[in-house]
Amino acid sequence: MTRLLAAHDVAQAFVAACRLELSALKPGNVHVHASGHGMQPSDFERAAEAAAPHITTPGLPVGTRIRRAVEASFSTVGCNTNLGIVLLCAPLAYTTSEPVDGEALRDRLANVLADLSQNDAAETFKAIARANPGGLGHSEQADVTAPAEITLLQAMKIAADRDRIARAYVTAYADIFEIGLPLYETALRFAETPELAVTTLHMHYLSRFPDTHIARKFGPETALHVQNAARALAPSWQPVARTMSLPDLLNFDAQLKAEGINPGTTADFVVATIFTEKLLALLASPSR
Repeated sequence: MTRLLAAHDVAQAFVAACRLELSALKPGNVHVHASGHGMQPSDFERAAEAAAPHITTPGLPVGTRIRRAVEASFSTVGCNTNLGIVLLCAPLAYTTSEPVDGEALRDRLANVLADLSQNDAAETFKAIARANPGGLGHSEQADVTAPAEITLLQAMKIAADRDRIARAYVTAYADIFEIGLPLYETALRFAETPELAVTTLHMHYLSRFPDTHIARKFGPETALHVQNAARALAPSWQPVARTMSLPDLLNFDAQLKAEGINPGTTADFVVATIFTEKLLALLASPSR
């Protein structure tokens, strides 16, 4: 069914995705069960509310949406809470700026990503430099502290081997559409609560890929160690996380936070996956 979604509905879906992610236990990240890394769940919720109007403003290019959303979030909470979320969700929101069929959402996304311009890169570079994520460093090519000389997709191709979000741009979000979304939709059917479905999604991503935020800050060995630890906890979250499993996952959460380890890229993919599911639900619903 081809639908044109209202920007307000897309913004609400984005905020709802962020809130649901915060309400679930996600070892290593900030959530309602435990704060961490000097941040509270309310920081992320306020940042989501600040970013939502900019991510979904009709007529704005993707890069401008990213920059304005990051600036609004930073102005609201004073720190980087959602750069990765915004990077992943802004192109998804842009796909709904014209009528789209839910079954063709990924094809539309691929076209949006292919059409990203040099100005999109310049605006996104400003957003990344403003957020200044941990372990950012400098690059010989497409350094975000230098003027953009290539398109945003070209810049993401350069970073794809070391950054999972950049790889998502290059693959039209393969990790989300081919791995995360099918698993999440299944978990929603069988988990006791939506929050436990989100916990299942988080642990699956964490066990499937080394978190590139951890790798940037602590090195690839630490990222691999966390990945293996998540795999070892598979009985606690496979086929879905259960209420009785929460103590084991809370212990893992405490261990990661005691070491200052935050699987931030995993959290970004969790939000983007939930947002994608909500967009597809809106596109499938009867016209109002």
